[in-house]
Amino acid sequence: MLVLFETSVGYAIFKVLNEKKLQEVDSLWKEFETPEKANKIVKLKHFEKFQDTAEALAAFTALMEGKINKQLKKVLKKIVKEAHEPLAVADAKLGGVIKEKLNLSCIHSPVVNELMRGIRSQMDGLIPGVESREMAAMCLGLAHSLSRYRLKFSADKVDTMIVQAISLLDDLDKELNNYIMRCREWYGWHFPELGKIISDNLTYCKCLQKVGDRRNYASAQLSELLPEEVEAEVKAAAEISMGTEVSEEDICNILHLCTQVIEISEYRTQLYEYLQNRMMAIAPNVTVMVGELVGARLIAHAGSLLNLAKHAASTVQILGAEKALFRALKSRRDTPKYGLIYHASLVGQTSPKHKGKISRMLAAKTVLAIRYDAFGEDSSSAMGVENRAKLEARLRALEDRGIRKISGTGKALAKAEKYEHKSEVKTYDPSGDSTLPTCSKKRKIEQVDQEDEIIEKKAKKAKVKVKVEEEEEEEEGVLVVEEQEATVKKKKKKDKKKHIKEEPLSEEEPCTSTAIPSPEKKKKKKKKKNNED
Repeated sequence: MLVLFETSVGYAIFKVLNEKKLQEVDSLWKEFETPEKANKIVKLKHFEKFQDTAEALAAFTALMEGKINKQLKKVLKKIVKEAHEPLAVADAKLGGVIKEKLNLSCIHSPVVNELMRGIRSQMDGLIPGVESREMAAMCLGLAHSLSRYRLKFSADKVDTMIVQAISLLDDLDKELNNYIMRCREWYGWHFPELGKIISDNLTYCKCLQKVGDRRNYASAQLSELLPEEVEAEVKAAAEISMGTEVSEEDICNILHLCTQVIEISEYRTQLYEYLQNRMMAIAPNVTVMVGELVGARLIAHAGSLLNLAKHAASTVQILGAEKALFRALKSRRDTPKYGLIYHASLVGQTSPKHKGKISRMLAAKTVLAIRYDAFGEDSSSAMGVENRAKLEARLRALEDRGIRKISGTGKALAKAEKYEHKSEVKTYDPSGDSTLPTCSKKRKIEQVDQEDEIIEKKAKKAKVKVKVEEEEEEEEGVLVVEEQEATVKKKKKKDKKKHIKEEPLSEEEPCTSTAIPSPEKKKKKKKKKNNED
């Protein structure tokens, strides 16, 4: 039996010397513990070496796809067919192809896998003429080449160019705005009316470059740049302009600035076309979903297409709004609903209340498109077109409020509610103009009677309270008078003992009289207050 063994250096075909030992699968590894034991089991019959890494890559890609390389076909025809022995292979799919094309009997079983494992462990001793350093270098180079091949790495798939192009495009837009603003302000001192008549910046600069001084507008032909009506308006404004006179040197500097603006605008147009073509080559589905500018900004923000493919849909939705997100988390407010994806055409044509929903759905579909473009083998934009059509249908359903009701049974058809237009126009209420009383006289009389009864009840309660307070005050007054009389008697007794002259009664009586009428005065004051109430 012959064994086909593939290495990173070349193809090796071994001859099995002792097939009886192959029957013991569990103990077969013991026969490959040392190179000497391994040489007693298998012996190298032929070794076909690869010339370089490119040839090795072509051979292994063919093996991975289940195909036979030309070099392998020659070896099998030359060695195996002459031996008329069965061939042991590691891949059953490859064995089927060899059997179909070369009519060779191939074997694939657990015994063959264990045999391959043993040969791989003692490869340096079984294949003479191949150094371990050379083997390691070829393994590393082949591994890198295979990984690039599996990712379909090519010059057209380099997304670094997209990152640089979109960054340069944004810088050009800023510079153009500054230049055009300076040009309009500078020439506005000489011909201020021209800026209001011509709103397009590029047309403004081209007219200025062609004419220069405002006195030349009368004889200039601007039909290539402007419509007839606008041209007539410009010529009429040039005759009665309120601008100041400027020198020829000033006009030359302004014209040089206009030339710079025109050249930068042309280069920007060329760069935008380049970006469109590059985006359609690298990420066609993303371009269909969100447009080339938004897609390029997403790739630039993530760093590369592969990095962007690792992000979740929720991250892609708010990509570009990191400051707002962390500010909202810090202040415990609502987080942003969209970032760079807000500038996509689908989000832009949505009403404000549905922008959050559409941006969430668009982010989910865009992530699918990104991963398809990054890892998929197909370079068509069919998936992006299909997903965009679904989103547009969903958008129309939201805008038209065409939400269907689910019926009770699966067989019954869903019934849509009849649309009824409800006018939101506010009408004038004439009832506010009337000054007549809204309630009848009978109703008014009844209300007055009820109010009188309530007032009488309140008055009775107040009188009862006043009587109780008066009785309490009288009792307190009597007690006060008795205490004062007792104190006066004690004083008299003390005076008699000390032989002090007694004061006349006329002087003592007023003091008692002043103490006694105090509660009466309080009663009169309270009665007056009650009467006034």
